[in-house]
Amino acid sequence: MESKKITDTISNFFKTINNGIKGFIEGFTKGDIITKLSYIIMGFGSFGRKQFVKGFFFLIIQIIYILFMVNSGGYYLSMLPTLGTTTQGEVWDEAAQIYRISQGDNSMLLLLFGVSVILVTIVMVFLYVWQTRIAYRNQKLLADNKKLPTFKEDFKDMFDKNFSATILFLPMLLTVLFTVVPLIFMILMAFTNFDKNHQPPGNLFTWVGLENFKSVFGGNPLWATTFKRLFVWTIIWAIFATFLNYILGMLLAIIINKKGIKLKKFWRTIFVITIAVPQFVSLMLMSKLLHDQGAMNVLLKQLGLIGSFIPFLSDPFVAKVTVIVVNIWVGIPYTMLITSGILMNIPEDLYEASKLDGANAFQQFIYITLPYMLHVTTPYLITQFVGNINNFNVIYLLTGGGPLSLKLYQAGETDLLVTWLYKLTVNEQNYSLASTIGILIFVIVSTISLIVYNNTSAVKQEDDFS
Repeated sequence: MESKKITDTISNFFKTINNGIKGFIEGFTKGDIITKLSYIIMGFGSFGRKQFVKGFFFLIIQIIYILFMVNSGGYYLSMLPTLGTTTQGEVWDEAAQIYRISQGDNSMLLLLFGVSVILVTIVMVFLYVWQTRIAYRNQKLLADNKKLPTFKEDFKDMFDKNFSATILFLPMLLTVLFTVVPLIFMILMAFTNFDKNHQPPGNLFTWVGLENFKSVFGGNPLWATTFKRLFVWTIIWAIFATFLNYILGMLLAIIINKKGIKLKKFWRTIFVITIAVPQFVSLMLMSKLLHDQGAMNVLLKQLGLIGSFIPFLSDPFVAKVTVIVVNIWVGIPYTMLITSGILMNIPEDLYEASKLDGANAFQQFIYITLPYMLHVTTPYLITQFVGNINNFNVIYLLTGGGPLSLKLYQAGETDLLVTWLYKLTVNEQNYSLASTIGILIFVIVSTISLIVYNNTSAVKQEDDFS
C-alpha cells in the first residue's frame, strides 16, 4: 500500500513536469505574435493585452536578472568548476619597498555564491515559464470572448482563491534561504577537500569527487574503522535510549495512573522536576559525580561497598552503560507525561472484557495497552529515535565522547556520529569529511525512519483504530 503511494507520488511528479513541458511548447507553437514575443521579452504577453502592472513586474525581473548575471552571477557560475585559481599572497611593492597582500579567490564564497546563482536561475526559469503560460492563457480567454483579470482582481485573488500560496510564500522563502541553501552547500562540501590544509583564501580547496566517501568506506583505514564503530554504537545507543525510555516511562505512567495509588499529582511532580532543571546543568553535574575521583566513587568507597573506583566514564563499556542509564533518568519523565494522557483515553471496556476472558495484567499490557500506545505514539517514537541518533547533549556533556582511543580518528569510545562530526569541524577543521558524515547520517536516519514507520502496525492496521 505504501509502496503504491510512493510510486503514485513519483508518477504524478513526472506527469506534472511532462504536462508543463507540453504546455510550454503548445504556447509557443499555437500562440499569436504577442504570446510568442513573451518567450523573448518577459511580460510582453501582459503588456500587449493591457495588463501593464503585471507586464512591468515580469519585465523588471528579467532586466534585474540579466544585469545580475552580467555583473557577477556569470562570474560565480564560471568559477564553480574550479572553485578558484588564484591564492592570496604577498607581492613586493617596489615603490613603497614593502610587501602588499594580493587578494586571491575564496573557494568557500565562490561555492556559496555559485549555489545561490543556480537557485536564483531556477526561480527565474519558473517565473519565465509562468509568464508564458499567463500570456497563452490570456490569448485563449480573449479568443473565447472572456474578460481578462485586472490587477485589482489578481491582487484580490491573492487573499482569496490563492490565499494558501500567499501565506506560504514568506515561510518558503525563508526556508530556501536558511535551510535549502546551507543544506546544498554542506552536501557539495563533501565533494571537496576543504580541510585545515585548504583554508581559503590562503589555500584554495577544489573538487575531489567521491574521494571522501571512498575514504570513509575503506580508502582510509582509520576513517573507515572510526565510522563503522561509531555507526554501530550510534544505532545501539539510539535503540536503547529510545525504547528503554519509552517502555519504562509507560510503565511508570501505568503505575501512577493505577487505581488505588494515592497522591498521583505528587508523584508526577516529583518525576517532572528533572524536566524543570536545564539538561545542561543536570548532565554537567552527573559528569562530575561519576568521575573516577567524583562524589559517587568516593561515597561508595567510604561506605565500603567498593574496593576500587568504578570507571563510570573511563572504561569504554562501562561508560556506554553509564550514558544509557543517565539518559533514562533524564528522559523517562517526558515519556511518562506523554503516555499518561494517552493511557487515560484507552477504553475501559477493553480491559473489563479481557478480564472476563481470563487475561492477566501482563496479557492486558501486551495485547491492549502496548498496541494502542504504539498506534498513537509511532510518530513520537520515530522522532525520539532520530533525535537520539543526533543526541549531542547527553554524550558530549556527560563524557565528551570519551574515553579516547588511538584506534579512532578524532573520536572517543562513546562518541556518536553527530559528536564526531562536531569534533571534525571544530577541532580538526576537516569540513569535507564532516560534511560527508552529515550526508551519511541523513541517509541512515531517513532510511531507518521510513522502513520502521512503513512496517509498523500503526500503518498496516490503520483502519482498525478508526
